[in-house]
Amino acid sequence: MDISFDEDMLGPDGADNRPAEPPNSLDLNGAHPQRKKLSAPEINLSLDQSEGSILSDDNLDTPDDLDINVDDLDTPDEADSLDFTGHGNELEWEEEQATKEDEPKEEAEPIPEYTAEEERQDARLWRTVVIGEQEHRIDMKSIEPYQKVISHGGYYGDGLNAIIVFAACFLPDSSQADYHYVMENLFLFVISTLELMVAEDYMIVYLNGATPRRKMPGLGWIKKCYQMIDRRLRKNLKSFIIVHPSWFIRTILAITRPFISSKFSSKIKYVNSLAELGELIPMEYVHIPESIIKYEDESSIKRYTCMRVDKNVPQSKS
Repeated sequence: MDISFDEDMLGPDGADNRPAEPPNSLDLNGAHPQRKKLSAPEINLSLDQSEGSILSDDNLDTPDDLDINVDDLDTPDEADSLDFTGHGNELEWEEEQATKEDEPKEEAEPIPEYTAEEERQDARLWRTVVIGEQEHRIDMKSIEPYQKVISHGGYYGDGLNAIIVFAACFLPDSSQADYHYVMENLFLFVISTLELMVAEDYMIVYLNGATPRRKMPGLGWIKKCYQMIDRRLRKNLKSFIIVHPSWFIRTILAITRPFISSKFSSKIKYVNSLAELGELIPMEYVHIPESIIKYEDESSIKRYTCMRVDKNVPQSKS
């Protein structure tokens, strides 16, 4: 559809100047109609109160119904202002703080100094050992009453062939509450001490006399000791002598035979008295607990005269 635009659609008097008939063609070559420019009224944006300014009296006039009498307004008094929850809590908190500041403060007790002697004593409570290429810590305080379970009995033959004495009467009672904890630390103590005492070949003298059933180590503990012993110690062990063997210890050793080598089994010897033991090894430096001497006296066993009796060792209650 072709539409033709005229320059002005409306005349100055507002009459419609559009043709009576609609145009049937579009004038593409003619001039485009021009838009009229309307002039805006002048506005004074100055801040003075001159005529035309936005701060003039004409623009600031307010209707009469908006007049407010300040004297007629109700304002809260001081008592009402204290009823707010926030202000009340702040005042109470300030009063509590002031009360706490006025109260005398208790002086904290000074921390006692850790002396060099106490530090050395504390270092003795724990011992770090290496067994089987693994580092272990021993609670020396827990095994203090049982450290005499293992001792050095001198040497035999030529060279540094050590005699290691294991007195079962010094083992802890299995009825005590921390028995397993003590036996775990005692096990580490025995193995680590054995490695320190042995330089070359050695033998173990196991004193089984005067030891009640509740103090004898269990099968698991004996098996663990054997498995944890270093290969060098197994190889250098020449003899394992059991003094005053009971039927219980014989049964234990019979049960453990499948777990130990035939070479180790051949090293086990049973001795029924200290006199018989003295025929096998020198007894001058072997510490014999007095409870074992008493055990032999009560059992009418002939005592070997050339042996050392440790009278300072407390007797074990059977």
